Amino acid sequence: MTTTRSRRSIAGLTTAAVLLSGFLTPEAVAADTGGALAHHLRRTLDRLRFEQVLDTDPPTSPSRLDALRRRGAGKPAAAPPPRDSRGAAPITQQPQIDLTVIELNAAGRPVSSGTVLMSPHHPDGVIVPVDRDLHTTAVRWRQWDDAGWYADHAQGTIDVVPGREHAPIDFMSPYPASVLKLMVAFGVLRLVDRGAISLDDTYVYEPAAGSSMCGPSGADTIRAYLDASLTWSSNPASCALIKMLHDRDAIDGLNRTFQDLGLETLQLKGTNPAHGGRWDNPITMTSLDTAKLLMLINGGKGTLWRTPGGARVSAGVLSRASREFFLSRLRDQAMNVTLSTTNWCGAAYPAQGIPQRTPPRWTGADGSVTVPGQDVAYGHDVRPCDRAAEVTFAHKNGWWSNAAADAGIVRALPGKGGRSYVVALFSNLGSQYVDPGRPPGGDVWFTERLARLGQAIDAYEKHRRP
Repeated sequence: MTTTRSRRSIAGLTTAAVLLSGFLTPEAVAADTGGALAHHLRRTLDRLRFEQVLDTDPPTSPSRLDALRRRGAGKPAAAPPPRDSRGAAPITQQPQIDLTVIELNAAGRPVSSGTVLMSPHHPDGVIVPVDRDLHTTAVRWRQWDDAGWYADHAQGTIDVVPGREHAPIDFMSPYPASVLKLMVAFGVLRLVDRGAISLDDTYVYEPAAGSSMCGPSGADTIRAYLDASLTWSSNPASCALIKMLHDRDAIDGLNRTFQDLGLETLQLKGTNPAHGGRWDNPITMTSLDTAKLLMLINGGKGTLWRTPGGARVSAGVLSRASREFFLSRLRDQAMNVTLSTTNWCGAAYPAQGIPQRTPPRWTGADGSVTVPGQDVAYGHDVRPCDRAAEVTFAHKNGWWSNAAADAGIVRALPGKGGRSYVVALFSNLGSQYVDPGRPPGGDVWFTERLARLGQAIDAYEKHRRP
């Protein structure tokens, strides 16, 4: 693996980021003089030493790489079982990480931001310069390539956004996994707002072809499908919603809407209209655009940004009722296992992440979290963590063997520091990668460095936003 720590990669970009790190108003300039947030994120990523994780399933032959290239046709239905460090090998190169934090004021408007990318090409992390509308042209975004990360030194070959051939940063975006369900829900709620469907309509899911990921035919309300998709990450419910969007010829329109909003890396492409599955690498999300989408869902006042074409974008792209429903489902997140880890409250491993209050919907009489849809019982009493909680975290996770993602909205509980921010993380550090000395057994999915990252971000925001 590359061990040289290049502190001056992409010379000059950091200075540009200091000047252009998401300032929208004079208030923003005062809040983030010197680009402190972006620099803190880069230092934090560097300090956590993600390059020290172990790989439990490295490809060891050309045939194994070929198998990765052919894997396509949709990621499997559920995350593989957690692994321990026995027999694992050092990771061959710096992991791929895409991280954005956007700080919000009391009106839900952005006051500063930081976006940092880490990869084999940028082992120390590189700050992404963005303009006052939280947009960047400094990155040539590439689609994720499972085999290419190993064989080609994380050099992607398919552009996500055209015309970026001369951008100073070249970055292969990690696969978003189930965070893609944010895009699906947004598309469905846009149909609700137009009166094309109602949350209480029953949709009969009748796949025209089989899919192990999507499951058999069935029927439920749009409301129930959205709830299952967002709270416990049901793949069958999400397949039904995607097929419903295909049935109404709404997928292309959804992708155009993201482009029209200036969220050009959000693309729900390549899904199968016959059953709503086949979620593969043409589906793309980056942390910056995902964080901006969450700002819309959060419902900030006034113009939140302008598109590259100059159009004003506000939270009105969704109705208030749709935003409130969306947020309520994200607040009921059952899978608090990545940037926050309260489902394992009190465990020696993993480390504590964002100190959130765990949604009571999933806790039993003994205080432990059980997620029936995922057939997971965590067995840890979350009540001590709830008593010590400082924030709520309305979020969506994503996971697979080489994908770990988490994106959501953090708000301080009364008297707990007043911070409000959006965080979005995408990485290739899925269940395949483990910490050295990780306890054997258990049900922890990811390296605990992701939880430590969440904790570090929140601690910084707590002291930064009194």
